[in-house]
Amino acid sequence: MASRASTSALDALRRKVSALEGDGAPPSAVLPFHVAALDRRLPKGGLAIGCLHEVAGGGNGAVDGAAAACFAAGIAARLPGSVLWCVTQADLFAPGLEQAGLPPDRVIYVEAGDDTSVLACMEEGLRHGGLAAVVADVARLSMTASRRLHLAAKGSGTTGIALRRWRRPADAVDFGQPTAAMTRWRVSVLPSAPLPVPGVGRARWLIELIRARAGESLDIELEACDGTGHLGLPAPLADRSDQTLGGRRSAFR
Repeated sequence: MASRASTSALDALRRKVSALEGDGAPPSAVLPFHVAALDRRLPKGGLAIGCLHEVAGGGNGAVDGAAAACFAAGIAARLPGSVLWCVTQADLFAPGLEQAGLPPDRVIYVEAGDDTSVLACMEEGLRHGGLAAVVADVARLSMTASRRLHLAAKGSGTTGIALRRWRRPADAVDFGQPTAAMTRWRVSVLPSAPLPVPGVGRARWLIELIRARAGESLDIELEACDGTGHLGLPAPLADRSDQTLGGRRSAFR
């Protein structure tokens, strides 16, 4: 009897922890990327709406975060409504976000002095409930802070994106620390495909889905977000099978 009681208590505790972290239930709605190789790695075939997600740049992009910011903008662009974008320094390039589908008239900018202030603004925006998404530039993101943001997002149904940026590439090792985010992404810039005429082709990214709760990780090369916020499949890869488009690794739970 004692053993059964202990097991029951342990199961109840696990359910409580899962509920607090958002593990216990699948996302109620998702935003598909419309890239089959990517959507198949995500629960219910898309990015969970009303949850917290993390995005960082790879290589030198860990500092400037340009590709990561455009990736986040593409996600926000495909959600209806206004977007709150919280930063510690006014270095966002609005025309770049617009090229990723997010025009200036949809963005509300908040400039805060440090990570603590940015996280407070992000949480307030997520709890508001009247926004499509809240994006925030942060270097440090603890488990406690991320859990608060995730619960705020789930409570209002607003999608949160923590855009991780660091002052030095070496500081990006912090990206390996656990958080409560549903997914964790890293976006690196690749050379554009050559054109048959003079000019610069559409930007290309290496997109790494490093962690997907209840999903699978993936590395895939895609064309950058277009004016509607959608990623593109490079022409040479369009006819390949799903298994050749991205490397499959062990699932993260």
